[in-house]
Amino acid sequence: MRYARFVKGAISATAAAAVCHALMTAGYAWARGKAATGEATIFAGAFESLVTTASSWGLMPLLLGAGMRLMRETGNITLMVGGGLIWAVLSLSFMDEIDRPGGFMPLHALAAYVLAGAGLAGAGAERR
Repeated sequence: MRYARFVKGAISATAAAAVCHALMTAGYAWARGKAATGEATIFAGAFESLVTTASSWGLMPLLLGAGMRLMRETGNITLMVGGGLIWAVLSLSFMDEIDRPGGFMPLHALAAYVLAGAGLAGAGAERR
């Protein structure tokens, strides 16, 4: 067992979570701004929220895989698929916390995500 792979997975998950969290914070602020422009429709800002959420979910596996490849690790499918699915569930669970002005995902949830990412990276294929 290579313990360095767990550390690299934690680093990759931390960086990817930071980028996706920042994307969601900025995207939901954009959606709130669109909703506050005076449009009288009930769906004002819905498109922006949808684009933000979909972008975050699509970007997470790519960032996880790219981070591991930058650290010269192969066999990252487990991390990419598992990390992407966990991020989707986590971001849905804490969407209201992220969506308010100055809001963010609780630190314990982000720490749990990083630990899950490290575990998934360790479960991946060994480097050849």
